[in-house]
Amino acid sequence: MAEHLRGMLIAASMLISCLGSPAAQAKDSASRILHDGFDSSGFTEEGGLYYRENSEQAAGTAEFQTKVRRSGSGALKLSVRSLCPASDPGCSERAEIWERTPLRVPYEIPVWYGFAVKFADPIPADDHRYLIAQWKREIGPKAQGDFSPYLAFRFSGGKIFVTVETNYHPDLVSSPQNGVCPDGATPVWLRPETNQMRALVVRPPDWKAADADRFTSCTEKISVTERGNAIPEPASGWIYFAVLSKPGPKGTGHLEVFANGKWIVSVKGAIGHSDGGLGNNQYFKFGPYRDGAPDVWSLYYDDFIRSPNCEDVLKQAEYCRIVNR
Repeated sequence: MAEHLRGMLIAASMLISCLGSPAAQAKDSASRILHDGFDSSGFTEEGGLYYRENSEQAAGTAEFQTKVRRSGSGALKLSVRSLCPASDPGCSERAEIWERTPLRVPYEIPVWYGFAVKFADPIPADDHRYLIAQWKREIGPKAQGDFSPYLAFRFSGGKIFVTVETNYHPDLVSSPQNGVCPDGATPVWLRPETNQMRALVVRPPDWKAADADRFTSCTEKISVTERGNAIPEPASGWIYFAVLSKPGPKGTGHLEVFANGKWIVSVKGAIGHSDGGLGNNQYFKFGPYRDGAPDVWSLYYDDFIRSPNCEDVLKQAEYCRIVNR
């Protein structure tokens, strides 16, 4: 029996050696380029994406269609219908596409993402909670708490805006002067009950979303450099976002956001969460996600790509040289 057990342990050890550790596999996946133009009747192997079938997505549908597209012969239409009962404020309606788990990238390794999105008519104009894309850290079984995406592309009041989440840092929080944060500080919504604070890093000039009055504090833990270009309007047609994702809860985070080839913003500092029990990897998911609402909301997506190389996603060498300095 002892010899049999020893043999099994040796075989398992050899298998692990051949396959590599989970950390080694994640590093290998970080060097892999994923891309899917949604031109087929399903997700491609090269894209590494899937539609998660679970109770949270019961309100959602995914359709590979050819009538509305940015490039190639097709695009993906994702929709959510009304499903949440009015008596359940914690209910959400989602139709999100995920990266496959074995292809996720280690949490603090930089990686570029590109995706195109088009809002279907009618475009919601109400002050409501909508998300169109988000980046999160894996949540392990021993993690305690509610962890929001460290980077989220949100929508409310007919406008797109972008937020960054990190742990609550009361020691480096100040109040705005005449409604404006001092130089070097960023508007933030304090959420001590979840050990988080949410920074507002991108907003259109005329933004009047209901959440505006929540960002009543300022933090120097997150710095934002605006690059002189406004985020596109949802009704402008296809919007191609190129995003550098590199969380760093202890202050080493670095994000870049481009839209339709224009540089929108650079974000550095404390980005993401460092709580116990969280996983080792980051992951991206996209698609309509909202609190319960009475109608159907649809978005089209096209030209997904993930790469460790800026030029594969942004396709502008001059910007890539500046970002990579």
